[in-house]
Amino acid sequence: MKPAEFTYYRPESVGEALHGLATLPDPKPLAGGQSLLTLMNLRLARPATLLDIGRFTELARVFDDTEALVLGALVRHRTCETDPLVAARAPLLHAAAGHIGHLGIRNQGTIGGSLAHADPAAELPLAAVTLGATVHVESATRGKRALSAEELFVSFYANSLEPDELITWITVPAIRPGQGWGFVEYARQHGDYALAGAGVLLSLDARGRIAGLRIGLLNAADRPLLFDEREGTAPVLGELPEPRLWEGLGWRLAALSEPSHPDTEYVKALCASAISEAAEAATERAGENT
Repeated sequence: MKPAEFTYYRPESVGEALHGLATLPDPKPLAGGQSLLTLMNLRLARPATLLDIGRFTELARVFDDTEALVLGALVRHRTCETDPLVAARAPLLHAAAGHIGHLGIRNQGTIGGSLAHADPAAELPLAAVTLGATVHVESATRGKRALSAEELFVSFYANSLEPDELITWITVPAIRPGQGWGFVEYARQHGDYALAGAGVLLSLDARGRIAGLRIGLLNAADRPLLFDEREGTAPVLGELPEPRLWEGLGWRLAALSEPSHPDTEYVKALCASAISEAAEAATERAGENT
């Protein structure tokens, strides 16, 4: 199939793009197009105006900001996968990017586009939630505001952005001494749609006991699921990070998931395994990162 009729508009600056979002009929930003164009070809999305922002070089930058990594919304998946700064400062994000689709998709897709698309089975939304990322958005009429990654995701392919808002920057806290990370994804083969997956960010204290824990699950609900000290992992704080602990926690958290897959119990078992495996990897890395 081919997309329904639309008007193509290519602004020359972020300010011009924001003005277009506020004034053009039914505008839809086009970044990498790896998700949007497919939906348009299937007639599942029918924007009246395509607003092409994909050539804004100012939003394709990655830079270090003391305790955080800052990424422009147009940073490609391939950059997240290969950039040494991303690998050093946000290794979980770096690892997750390598699981996205195939090379052609990673060459074109953007982090801002992936977050806005809000696919609960996508890797970058999971990484953003697990790492506690902040999403910065702008509007010509509303100005600027910052959302936590958790606040951005509403439901299947639905975000909390207003129609005239554009994601411009993403801030990701940099990994700190004493922290470790793990990312595990299960798919029928590499590049396929993920069946289940988990991201873990673990902090250990000077005694080697658990001081902080964030666990994210993908394809386990209508949005990326996050479990942390507020969401039932508090009983493990102060405990020694042992395989038996992670196995039990994996099953306990997997039971709270609500996967949309027809074989719910199968996906929950994959979630439990992904949590345990990712947590064990995080434990090993935390011990090395002192």
